[in-house]
Amino acid sequence: MSYRWAILTLGVVAQAAFSATQQGLAVLAPALRERFDLSLQGVGAVLAASSAGTVATLLAWGLVTDRLGERAVIGVGLGVTGVAFGVAALSSGLGLLVAMLVAAGMFGASVSAASGRAVMGWFEPRQRGLALGIRQTAVPVGAAAAALGLPILLGVSGLRAALAALAAACLGAAAAGVLGLREPPGTGSRVANDAGRRGPLRDARLWRLAAGSVCLVCVQIAITSFIVLFLIDERGFSTRGAAAMLAAIQLGGGALRILLGIRSDRVRARVAPLRQLSIGMAVAVGLAAGAISLGDSVLVPAFLLAGALAVGWNGLSFTATAELAGRARSGAALGLQQTALAAGCAVMPVGFAALVAASSWQLGFALLAVLPLLASRILRPLGELEHVTP
Repeated sequence: MSYRWAILTLGVVAQAAFSATQQGLAVLAPALRERFDLSLQGVGAVLAASSAGTVATLLAWGLVTDRLGERAVIGVGLGVTGVAFGVAALSSGLGLLVAMLVAAGMFGASVSAASGRAVMGWFEPRQRGLALGIRQTAVPVGAAAAALGLPILLGVSGLRAALAALAAACLGAAAAGVLGLREPPGTGSRVANDAGRRGPLRDARLWRLAAGSVCLVCVQIAITSFIVLFLIDERGFSTRGAAAMLAAIQLGGGALRILLGIRSDRVRARVAPLRQLSIGMAVAVGLAAGAISLGDSVLVPAFLLAGALAVGWNGLSFTATAELAGRARSGAALGLQQTALAAGCAVMPVGFAALVAASSWQLGFALLAVLPLLASRILRPLGELEHVTP
Protein backbone atom coordinates (compact mmCIF):
# COMPACT_ATOMS: atom_id res chain seq x y z
CA MET A 1 0.00 0.00 0.00
CA SER A 2 1.30 3.45 -0.91
CA TYR A 3 2.38 5.39 2.16
CA ARG A 4 0.05 8.23 1.21
CA TRP A 5 -2.91 6.06 2.20
CA ALA A 6 -1.27 5.44 5.57
CA ILE A 7 -0.94 9.22 5.98
CA LEU A 8 -4.60 9.61 5.09
CA THR A 9 -5.52 6.97 7.66
CA LEU A 10 -3.53 8.75 10.36
CA GLY A 11 -5.18 12.05 9.43
CA VAL A 12 -8.61 10.47 9.72
CA VAL A 13 -7.79 8.89 13.09
CA ALA A 14 -6.45 12.17 14.51
CA GLN A 15 -9.43 14.22 13.38
CA ALA A 16 -11.95 11.55 14.40
CA ALA A 17 -10.58 11.46 17.93
CA PHE A 18 -10.96 15.21 18.37
CA SER A 19 -14.34 15.28 16.64
CA ALA A 20 -15.58 12.61 19.03
CA THR A 21 -14.78 14.93 21.93
CA GLN A 22 -16.57 17.92 20.41
CA GLN A 23 -19.63 16.28 18.92
CA GLY A 24 -19.83 13.62 21.60
CA LEU A 25 -20.76 16.33 24.09
CA ALA A 26 -24.14 16.58 22.34
CA VAL A 27 -24.76 12.94 23.29
CA LEU A 28 -23.74 13.69 26.87
CA ALA A 29 -25.98 16.78 27.01
CA PRO A 30 -28.85 15.09 28.92
CA ALA A 31 -26.42 13.66 31.49
CA LEU A 32 -24.64 17.00 31.86
CA ARG A 33 -27.97 18.79 32.26
CA GLU A 34 -29.04 16.41 35.00
CA ARG A 35 -25.72 16.38 36.86
CA PHE A 36 -25.27 20.16 36.92
CA ASP A 37 -28.97 21.17 36.87
CA LEU A 38 -28.62 23.21 33.68
CA SER A 39 -31.23 25.15 31.72
CA LEU A 40 -31.40 24.76 27.93
CA GLN A 41 -29.26 27.88 27.58
CA GLY A 42 -26.82 26.43 30.10
CA VAL A 43 -26.53 23.27 28.03
CA GLY A 44 -25.86 25.43 24.99
CA ALA A 45 -23.06 27.23 26.83
CA VAL A 46 -21.41 23.94 27.84
CA LEU A 47 -21.68 22.59 24.30
CA ALA A 48 -20.07 25.78 23.00
CA ALA A 49 -17.10 25.68 25.43
CA SER A 50 -14.82 23.47 23.35
CA SER A 51 -15.60 25.38 20.16
CA ALA A 52 -14.90 28.65 21.96
CA GLY A 53 -11.45 27.36 22.86
CA THR A 54 -10.66 26.58 19.26
CA VAL A 55 -11.40 30.12 18.08
CA ALA A 56 -8.39 31.53 19.91
CA THR A 57 -5.84 29.05 18.57
CA LEU A 58 -6.84 27.63 15.17
CA LEU A 59 -5.02 30.24 13.10
CA ALA A 60 -1.97 30.06 15.34
CA TRP A 61 -1.85 26.27 14.99
CA GLY A 62 -2.04 26.63 11.21
CA LEU A 63 0.93 28.99 11.19
CA VAL A 64 2.89 26.70 13.51
CA THR A 65 2.12 23.70 11.29
CA ASP A 66 3.54 25.49 8.23
CA ARG A 67 6.77 26.03 10.19
CA LEU A 68 7.19 22.89 12.30
CA GLY A 69 5.30 20.21 10.38
CA GLU A 70 2.32 18.04 11.17
CA ARG A 71 3.84 15.39 13.43
CA ALA A 72 4.90 17.70 16.27
CA VAL A 73 1.70 19.70 16.14
CA ILE A 74 -0.62 16.69 16.29
CA GLY A 75 1.43 15.00 19.01
CA VAL A 76 1.37 18.01 21.32
CA GLY A 77 -2.13 19.17 20.49
CA LEU A 78 -3.95 15.87 20.90
CA GLY A 79 -1.79 14.87 23.85
CA VAL A 80 -2.83 17.91 25.86
CA THR A 81 -6.44 17.49 24.72
CA GLY A 82 -6.44 13.96 26.14
CA VAL A 83 -5.09 15.20 29.45
CA ALA A 84 -7.75 17.94 29.59
CA PHE A 85 -10.56 15.43 29.11
CA GLY A 86 -8.98 13.21 31.74
CA VAL A 87 -9.17 16.08 34.22
CA ALA A 88 -12.73 16.84 33.12
CA ALA A 89 -13.68 13.24 33.88
CA LEU A 90 -12.46 13.69 37.45
CA SER A 91 -13.97 17.13 38.01
CA SER A 92 -16.93 17.62 40.32
CA GLY A 93 -17.63 21.28 39.61
CA LEU A 94 -19.10 22.92 36.53
CA GLY A 95 -16.41 25.60 36.45
CA LEU A 96 -13.53 23.12 36.17
CA LEU A 97 -15.41 21.08 33.58
CA VAL A 98 -15.98 24.11 31.37
CA ALA A 99 -12.35 25.23 31.80
CA MET A 100 -11.09 21.82 30.67
CA LEU A 101 -13.44 21.82 27.69
CA VAL A 102 -12.08 25.21 26.66
CA ALA A 103 -8.49 23.94 27.05
CA ALA A 104 -9.32 20.82 25.04
CA GLY A 105 -10.66 23.00 22.26
CA MET A 106 -7.58 25.23 22.30
CA PHE A 107 -5.15 22.33 21.88
CA GLY A 108 -7.37 20.01 19.85
CA ALA A 109 -7.65 22.80 17.28
CA SER A 110 -4.18 21.76 16.12
CA VAL A 111 -5.58 18.69 14.39
CA SER A 112 -7.65 20.33 11.68
CA ALA A 113 -4.96 22.26 9.81
CA ALA A 114 -2.19 19.75 10.56
CA SER A 115 -3.99 16.63 9.34
CA GLY A 116 -5.44 18.44 6.33
CA ARG A 117 -2.03 19.80 5.35
CA ALA A 118 -0.50 16.34 5.66
CA VAL A 119 -3.09 14.77 3.37
CA MET A 120 -2.87 17.57 0.81
CA GLY A 121 0.89 17.17 0.57
CA TRP A 122 0.71 13.47 -0.27
CA PHE A 123 -2.05 13.60 -2.93
CA GLU A 124 -2.09 15.14 -6.40
CA PRO A 125 -4.97 17.44 -7.50
CA ARG A 126 -6.70 14.70 -9.52
CA GLN A 127 -7.29 12.71 -6.30
CA ARG A 128 -7.29 15.50 -3.77
CA GLY A 129 -11.05 15.94 -3.64
CA LEU A 130 -11.46 12.24 -2.82
CA ALA A 131 -8.59 12.22 -0.31
CA LEU A 132 -9.67 15.33 1.56
CA GLY A 133 -13.28 14.21 1.34
CA ILE A 134 -12.26 10.99 3.11
CA ARG A 135 -10.20 13.03 5.56
CA GLN A 136 -13.25 15.17 6.31
CA THR A 137 -15.38 12.09 6.95
CA ALA A 138 -13.36 11.83 10.15
CA VAL A 139 -15.58 14.53 11.65
CA PRO A 140 -18.89 12.68 11.27
CA VAL A 141 -17.24 9.27 11.80
CA GLY A 142 -15.82 10.43 15.14
CA ALA A 143 -19.17 11.93 16.05
CA ALA A 144 -21.03 8.76 15.06
CA ALA A 145 -18.67 6.62 17.13
CA ALA A 146 -19.32 8.86 20.10
CA ALA A 147 -23.08 8.75 19.49
CA LEU A 148 -23.08 4.94 19.44
CA GLY A 149 -20.55 4.28 22.19
CA LEU A 150 -21.12 6.97 24.79
CA PRO A 151 -24.72 6.04 25.67
CA ILE A 152 -23.53 2.52 26.47
CA LEU A 153 -20.78 3.87 28.74
CA LEU A 154 -23.25 6.25 30.36
CA GLY A 155 -25.62 3.43 31.11
CA VAL A 156 -22.95 1.10 32.45
CA SER A 157 -20.41 3.35 34.15
CA GLY A 158 -21.70 6.92 34.13
CA LEU A 159 -20.56 10.33 32.90
CA ARG A 160 -16.98 10.08 34.17
CA ALA A 161 -16.32 6.90 32.21
CA ALA A 162 -17.65 8.50 29.04
CA LEU A 163 -15.35 11.51 29.43
CA ALA A 164 -12.40 9.23 30.24
CA ALA A 165 -13.02 7.27 27.02
CA LEU A 166 -12.76 10.50 25.03
CA ALA A 167 -9.48 11.26 26.78
CA ALA A 168 -8.07 7.83 25.89
CA ALA A 169 -9.05 8.25 22.23
CA CYS A 170 -7.13 11.54 21.99
CA LEU A 171 -4.02 10.15 23.68
CA GLY A 172 -4.00 7.11 21.40
CA ALA A 173 -4.37 9.25 18.26
CA ALA A 174 -1.56 11.54 19.44
CA ALA A 175 0.79 8.58 19.79
CA ALA A 176 -0.17 7.25 16.34
CA GLY A 177 0.51 10.64 14.76
CA VAL A 178 3.94 10.97 16.34
CA LEU A 179 4.93 7.49 15.22
CA GLY A 180 3.54 7.55 11.69
CA LEU A 181 3.46 11.02 10.14
CA ARG A 182 6.26 12.30 7.90
CA GLU A 183 6.81 14.87 5.15
CA PRO A 184 6.02 13.85 1.53
CA PRO A 185 8.76 13.53 -1.12
CA GLY A 186 9.51 16.76 -2.98
CA THR A 187 8.20 19.01 -0.22
CA GLY A 188 10.88 21.62 -0.79
CA SER A 189 10.08 22.11 -4.48
CA ARG A 190 6.33 22.31 -3.84
CA VAL A 191 6.81 24.94 -1.17
CA ALA A 192 9.04 26.94 -3.54
CA ASN A 193 6.36 26.82 -6.26
CA ASP A 194 3.80 28.30 -3.83
CA ALA A 195 6.09 31.08 -2.68
CA GLY A 196 4.50 33.71 -4.95
CA ARG A 197 0.95 33.23 -3.72
CA ARG A 198 -0.76 35.79 -1.53
CA GLY A 199 -0.78 35.17 2.20
CA PRO A 200 -4.08 33.75 3.46
CA LEU A 201 -4.93 36.81 5.53
CA ARG A 202 -4.60 39.02 2.44
CA ASP A 203 -6.52 36.77 0.07
CA ALA A 204 -10.11 37.99 -0.34
CA ARG A 205 -11.10 34.69 -1.93
CA LEU A 206 -10.31 32.80 1.27
CA TRP A 207 -12.30 35.27 3.37
CA ARG A 208 -15.29 34.88 1.06
CA LEU A 209 -15.03 31.09 1.18
CA ALA A 210 -14.82 31.22 4.98
CA ALA A 211 -17.88 33.48 5.22
CA GLY A 212 -19.99 31.16 3.10
CA SER A 213 -18.77 28.17 5.07
CA VAL A 214 -19.77 29.78 8.38
CA CYS A 215 -23.37 29.99 7.16
CA LEU A 216 -23.31 26.26 6.41
CA VAL A 217 -21.60 25.18 9.62
CA CYS A 218 -24.21 27.03 11.68
CA VAL A 219 -26.89 24.77 10.19
CA GLN A 220 -24.73 21.72 10.85
CA ILE A 221 -24.07 22.64 14.47
CA ALA A 222 -27.68 23.51 15.25
CA ILE A 223 -28.91 20.14 13.99
CA THR A 224 -26.15 17.93 15.37
CA SER A 225 -25.99 19.70 18.75
CA PHE A 226 -29.71 19.69 19.50
CA ILE A 227 -31.28 16.77 17.64
CA VAL A 228 -30.76 14.48 20.64
CA LEU A 229 -32.42 16.86 23.10
CA PHE A 230 -35.21 17.62 20.63
CA LEU A 231 -36.04 13.97 20.05
CA ILE A 232 -35.96 13.17 23.77
CA ASP A 233 -37.91 16.20 25.00
CA GLU A 234 -40.43 16.65 22.18
CA ARG A 235 -40.85 13.18 20.68
CA GLY A 236 -40.24 10.87 23.64
CA PHE A 237 -37.19 9.08 22.22
CA SER A 238 -34.83 7.22 24.53
CA THR A 239 -31.26 8.47 24.85
CA ARG A 240 -29.99 5.54 22.80
CA GLY A 241 -32.65 6.00 20.14
CA ALA A 242 -31.93 9.70 19.78
CA ALA A 243 -28.17 9.06 19.73
CA ALA A 244 -28.65 6.45 17.01
CA MET A 245 -30.45 9.09 14.96
CA LEU A 246 -27.48 11.42 15.40
CA ALA A 247 -25.09 8.63 14.39
CA ALA A 248 -27.10 7.95 11.23
CA ILE A 249 -26.99 11.64 10.33
CA GLN A 250 -23.23 11.75 10.83
CA LEU A 251 -22.57 8.60 8.82
CA GLY A 252 -24.82 9.78 6.00
CA GLY A 253 -23.00 13.11 5.94
CA GLY A 254 -19.64 11.33 5.96
CA ALA A 255 -20.59 9.21 2.95
CA LEU A 256 -21.77 12.34 1.17
CA ARG A 257 -18.40 14.03 1.75
CA ILE A 258 -16.65 11.19 -0.08
CA LEU A 259 -19.13 11.16 -2.96
CA LEU A 260 -18.89 14.92 -3.38
CA GLY A 261 -15.10 14.71 -3.29
CA ILE A 262 -15.14 12.18 -6.14
CA ARG A 263 -17.52 14.34 -8.14
CA SER A 264 -15.44 17.49 -7.58
CA ASP A 265 -12.37 15.66 -8.92
CA ARG A 266 -14.29 14.69 -12.04
CA VAL A 267 -15.71 18.15 -12.78
CA ARG A 268 -12.49 19.86 -11.65
CA ALA A 269 -14.38 22.26 -9.40
CA ARG A 270 -15.00 22.59 -5.68
CA VAL A 271 -17.19 25.66 -5.20
CA ALA A 272 -19.83 24.93 -7.86
CA PRO A 273 -20.82 21.60 -6.26
CA LEU A 274 -20.75 23.32 -2.88
CA ARG A 275 -23.27 25.90 -4.04
CA GLN A 276 -25.53 23.19 -5.46
CA LEU A 277 -25.42 21.37 -2.14
CA SER A 278 -26.31 24.61 -0.33
CA ILE A 279 -29.54 24.94 -2.28
CA GLY A 280 -30.46 21.34 -1.56
CA MET A 281 -29.70 21.86 2.12
CA ALA A 282 -32.01 24.87 2.33
CA VAL A 283 -34.89 22.88 0.83
CA ALA A 284 -34.27 19.84 3.05
CA VAL A 285 -34.03 21.85 6.27
CA GLY A 286 -37.25 23.69 5.44
CA LEU A 287 -39.02 20.39 4.83
CA ALA A 288 -37.68 18.96 8.09
CA ALA A 289 -39.01 21.94 10.01
CA GLY A 290 -42.42 21.38 8.45
CA ALA A 291 -42.27 17.70 9.40
CA ILE A 292 -42.14 18.57 13.11
CA SER A 293 -45.94 18.85 13.11
CA LEU A 294 -46.23 15.37 11.54
CA GLY A 295 -45.60 11.83 12.79
CA ASP A 296 -42.25 10.19 13.40
CA SER A 297 -42.52 8.21 10.16
CA VAL A 298 -42.20 11.51 8.27
CA LEU A 299 -40.06 13.45 10.73
CA VAL A 300 -37.26 10.87 11.03
CA PRO A 301 -36.42 10.56 7.31
CA ALA A 302 -36.83 14.31 6.85
CA PHE A 303 -34.26 15.06 9.54
CA LEU A 304 -31.98 12.28 8.32
CA LEU A 305 -31.85 13.93 4.89
CA ALA A 306 -31.50 17.48 6.21
CA GLY A 307 -28.87 16.41 8.72
CA ALA A 308 -26.81 14.47 6.17
CA LEU A 309 -26.77 17.44 3.80
CA ALA A 310 -25.88 19.76 6.69
CA VAL A 311 -22.87 17.55 7.49
CA GLY A 312 -21.86 16.65 3.93
CA TRP A 313 -20.69 20.06 2.64
CA ASN A 314 -17.45 20.39 4.62
CA GLY A 315 -15.04 18.39 2.48
CA LEU A 316 -15.59 20.61 -0.56
CA SER A 317 -14.93 23.77 1.43
CA PHE A 318 -11.86 22.25 3.07
CA THR A 319 -10.38 21.17 -0.28
CA ALA A 320 -11.10 24.52 -1.94
CA THR A 321 -9.36 26.37 0.90
CA ALA A 322 -6.22 24.24 0.76
CA GLU A 323 -5.95 24.51 -3.01
CA LEU A 324 -6.46 28.26 -3.14
CA ALA A 325 -3.65 28.75 -0.63
CA GLY A 326 -1.13 26.19 -1.96
CA ARG A 327 0.98 23.71 0.03
CA ALA A 328 3.32 26.28 1.61
CA ARG A 329 0.47 28.22 3.22
CA SER A 330 -2.23 25.58 3.47
CA GLY A 331 -1.80 25.27 7.22
CA ALA A 332 -2.43 28.97 7.77
CA ALA A 333 -5.30 29.02 5.25
CA LEU A 334 -7.01 26.06 6.89
CA GLY A 335 -6.40 27.66 10.26
CA LEU A 336 -8.12 30.82 9.05
CA GLN A 337 -11.10 28.92 7.71
CA GLN A 338 -11.41 26.71 10.77
CA THR A 339 -11.19 29.78 13.03
CA ALA A 340 -14.20 31.24 11.24
CA LEU A 341 -16.05 27.92 11.51
CA ALA A 342 -15.18 27.56 15.18
CA ALA A 343 -16.55 31.04 15.85
CA GLY A 344 -19.80 29.96 14.26
CA CYS A 345 -19.75 26.74 16.28
CA ALA A 346 -19.19 28.69 19.50
CA VAL A 347 -22.00 31.18 18.91
CA MET A 348 -24.62 28.96 17.30
CA PRO A 349 -25.51 26.63 20.21
CA VAL A 350 -26.21 29.56 22.52
CA GLY A 351 -28.07 31.55 19.88
CA PHE A 352 -30.14 28.61 18.65
CA ALA A 353 -31.05 27.58 22.19
CA ALA A 354 -32.19 31.13 22.98
CA LEU A 355 -34.25 31.24 19.77
CA VAL A 356 -35.98 27.94 20.54
CA ALA A 357 -36.62 28.96 24.17
CA ALA A 358 -38.22 32.22 22.99
CA SER A 359 -40.29 30.64 20.22
CA SER A 360 -40.43 26.95 19.32
CA TRP A 361 -38.36 24.10 17.89
CA GLN A 362 -40.25 24.37 14.61
CA LEU A 363 -39.52 28.06 14.10
CA GLY A 364 -35.90 27.58 15.15
CA PHE A 365 -35.30 24.86 12.56
CA ALA A 366 -37.30 26.73 9.88
CA LEU A 367 -35.12 29.84 10.18
CA LEU A 368 -32.01 27.70 9.63
CA ALA A 369 -33.07 27.23 6.00
CA VAL A 370 -32.15 30.86 5.26
CA LEU A 371 -28.45 30.30 5.97
CA PRO A 372 -27.63 27.89 3.10
CA LEU A 373 -29.30 30.31 0.66
CA LEU A 374 -27.08 33.09 1.99
CA ALA A 375 -24.03 30.83 1.64
CA SER A 376 -24.82 30.14 -2.02
CA ARG A 377 -25.07 33.87 -2.70
CA ILE A 378 -21.76 34.62 -0.95
CA LEU A 379 -19.92 31.87 -2.83
CA ARG A 380 -21.25 32.72 -6.29
CA PRO A 381 -18.26 34.86 -7.42
CA LEU A 382 -15.85 32.03 -6.54
CA GLY A 383 -17.93 29.47 -8.41
CA GLU A 384 -17.99 31.65 -11.51
CA LEU A 385 -14.18 31.61 -11.62
CA GLU A 386 -13.92 27.83 -11.69
CA HIS A 387 -13.56 25.76 -14.84
CA VAL A 388 -16.24 23.08 -14.62
CA THR A 389 -15.92 19.99 -16.80
CA PRO A 390 -19.26 18.26 -17.52
